[in-house]
Order: sequence, then C-alpha cells, then structure tokens
Amino acid sequence: MRLAVRFLDDVVQVNRFPLRKIREATLKSRKIGLGVMGFAEMLIEMGVSYNSGEAIRLAEQVMSFVTSTARDESGHLGQERGSFPLLDESSLGYDSMRNATVTTISPTGTISIIAGTSPGIEPLFALCFARDLLGEKMVEMSPLFERMAKERGVRSESLMREVARKGTLEGVEGIPDDLRDLFVTAMEVAPAQHVKIQAAFQKFTDNAVSKTVNLPNGATVEDVLGVFTLSHELGCKGTTVYRYGCRDQVLYLGDEGTEADPERCRICD
Repeated sequence: MRLAVRFLDDVVQVNRFPLRKIREATLKSRKIGLGVMGFAEMLIEMGVSYNSGEAIRLAEQVMSFVTSTARDESGHLGQERGSFPLLDESSLGYDSMRNATVTTISPTGTISIIAGTSPGIEPLFALCFARDLLGEKMVEMSPLFERMAKERGVRSESLMREVARKGTLEGVEGIPDDLRDLFVTAMEVAPAQHVKIQAAFQKFTDNAVSKTVNLPNGATVEDVLGVFTLSHELGCKGTTVYRYGCRDQVLYLGDEGTEADPERCRICD
C-alpha cells in the first residue's frame, strides 16, 4: 500500500500533461486516488454476507486502514520530497503531506477481470453472466462459487446448469442457507444496503466513491427517489442507479442475455 502511494505520486510527477495549465494546477495539489477492489469476494471468503450489518462495519474498517496508511506515507513523502504547494492553505492540518488527497474508489471494471476478482466495492453482479464485448458474448461463471459449492458437496452438473441459466441462487434447490446468504447478487441486495455500503466507504475516502445501486426492471420512480434521498442523508458524494434492462448494457444475468426494452423503461427517459 505504501509502495502504491509512492508509485501514484511518481505518476503525477512524470505524467505528460496535454496543457501547461493542467500541469500547473495538478502539481499544486498532487492529488492521487488509491482504491480497492474485490470487496465482495473478501466478504465471501470471510463468511460475511454483503447484505449484513457486519459488511458495513468491515467496509469502514477496511477503508479507514487504507486511508490512514496512505496519508501516513504521503506525510513521509512530504518530508522527503516536499509537501504539495497548497498545504498551508488547506484544512488538512498536517505539517507535511505530499498529496492533497490519497484515496478514491474507482469502478475497476476492466482491471478486476485481469485480477480475477469482483470490481471495486460492488457485490457480485451474478453467479453466471454474459458480458458483451464488441458484439461477442462471453459467458462467465463465478469460480469462487464453483469452488465453495464443490467444497460443500453440492456442486453437480444439473445444479451448475440451473445457476448458469438463472445467474443467481434464487429458486435453486439444494443450496445451504449460508451459501445462499454469502452469494447474494447485486439485484438481491436491498437498495438501502447498497447505499449504506457506499456511505461506509465514503466516510473514509478523500475523493468520491464509485458504486451502482442495481434495481430490478420493475423499480419505480419512488424507488429511485428513495435511493438518492438516503444517499444524500448519509453523505455520499454521488450516486448511480441502474434499472436492469433499461438501456443497452454490458452485463446480462445468466447465459442468454437480454435486450433493452424501451417501452418498459420510461422512468429512465
């Protein structure tokens, strides 16, 4: 983590900026954004449901550690290389600090594929889903679910086919309750829980937090309003709501894929 802070600060220094004004403005604050990914899979490995209060507590604990460690290293860098020029004008209250901000929660959609984990702080989108890549459909099954189902002795060809078809464990028989709780998917997580997880990370993140509140296709205007209202009340800096099937999308539940249906998505207009 400390090495990552140094790396990101080096990037600021050697970056080739398109305009001199952008370079000058950037070097006055030297903002960086260290983040996380794989939060959902971490919870599963720990035996904690994304839908639980314990998940919210762990979100605060994880991001508090990341930010405090990153700030500590930025403070050391400030002593070694000099603090960012606007430190004295800021409200940070540190004697030395290389970077005005040190943490951000990014989507990490592409790099999480490379890393083989869940993106950012999102729950699992589905246990099986189709990804639209330049017109080609790539079907993916959660390797973590496959492994844990095998360890629990419930993995069978028929069960995996049903999970692949549905994308979730809803209505799938023969799944232990604890696995069903652990492998909750994005649209099975209550909208308020989505927001509370985001707010828990935002509490200890300098910049904004990328997070999507996934809603089923039947979500109403009131449902969306409730998400934005709660997000504002809990101090989130921004909120993204997506109603499934509302627009052309990259990820589809299960192995078939679904086209957007504009006639059913008028609240998105």
